[in-house]
Amino acid sequence: QVQLVESGGGLVQSGGSLRLSCVASGSVYAMAWHRQAPGKQRELVASITKGLSTNYADSVKGRFTIVRDNAKEMVVLQMNYLTPADTAVYYCSAATMRTWPKYDYWGQGTQVTVSS
Repeated sequence: QVQLVESGGGLVQSGGSLRLSCVASGSVYAMAWHRQAPGKQRELVASITKGLSTNYADSVKGRFTIVRDNAKEMVVLQMNYLTPADTAVYYCSAATMRTWPKYDYWGQGTQVTVSS
């Protein structure tokens, strides 16, 4: 069983930046950040594999960057030029090679609120 510990998030004004970090307790193949806004479905924001291949939602391309430290099993999501539309609970997730692209492990979630 892999546990994910998230940190970061909070309140920021529109146009500002935030950084989210997540550490996995064991080895995983892919790590990702998903988000869920009130009344909306959870969506994939960004993902990164152990080989450092990345994928981004169209809505965050050019503004968010996901990086990974394989030695630490840590992933960081740098979020720039935030807008109120980015307000959501952000969840770190992870997948093993066996289950990817399905994400089996999830963090507790961290709130990101962007004020206008």
